[in-house]
Amino acid sequence: MVSPEADDHELVEACRQGDRQAFKYLMQRYQRKVYQVAYGFLRNQEDALDVVQESFIKVHRYLGNFEGNSSFYTWLYRIVTNLCIDHLRKNKRHRALEFDDGLRHDDKHEEPAGTAIKPLTNMGDPAHSLQRREILLAVQDGLQYLSDKHRAVIVMRELQGMSYEEMAKAMGCSKGTIMSRLFHARRNMQKHLEERLGYRGGEKEPNKIRSRKSKNMQAREAAVS
Repeated sequence: MVSPEADDHELVEACRQGDRQAFKYLMQRYQRKVYQVAYGFLRNQEDALDVVQESFIKVHRYLGNFEGNSSFYTWLYRIVTNLCIDHLRKNKRHRALEFDDGLRHDDKHEEPAGTAIKPLTNMGDPAHSLQRREILLAVQDGLQYLSDKHRAVIVMRELQGMSYEEMAKAMGCSKGTIMSRLFHARRNMQKHLEERLGYRGGEKEPNKIRSRKSKNMQAREAAVS
């Protein structure tokens, strides 16, 4: 019987021979990592746990198809990310994200991960908080219109902090393809924000904000009169 300290290759081979304990060892080794990846995509504990369960069901079912051209974890990561993307597509529930100046990078050079997206923070100024909330809602709406591949690279890069090389291995494509997808995903989101909010580098144009407030006030006054 294989030991829990065996490497991935040995455990996989034991699983193929019908060793249930070997599969249990694989689950114990990667369960936490799989959960972290799933939660990074979904930002919901229950959904992430569902993906963990589905992932290992698929691993058990398709382990015979694993050819060993990549590491076991890379193969597992592809399964997890695909399930997360499917889940997002079906449920359209996205993490609250905000895009900043990183959206304008051309990605000719690899900038630090997490520079284009950051968690929305609660500002003390009520007016500024309202503005940031509007931006958040626009970002959430925009994520729905990104392709699955574009959404995936944003999550991998900005939430998981993965390098271009790691992303390329996980998605089975070249580093250049990853850079291109990330650039276009950021550009498409920037365009969506500009069209919806007059968004420029993380701030709305003041005139547009004042104009919207004035129109809302006029509408309320008309309703009262």
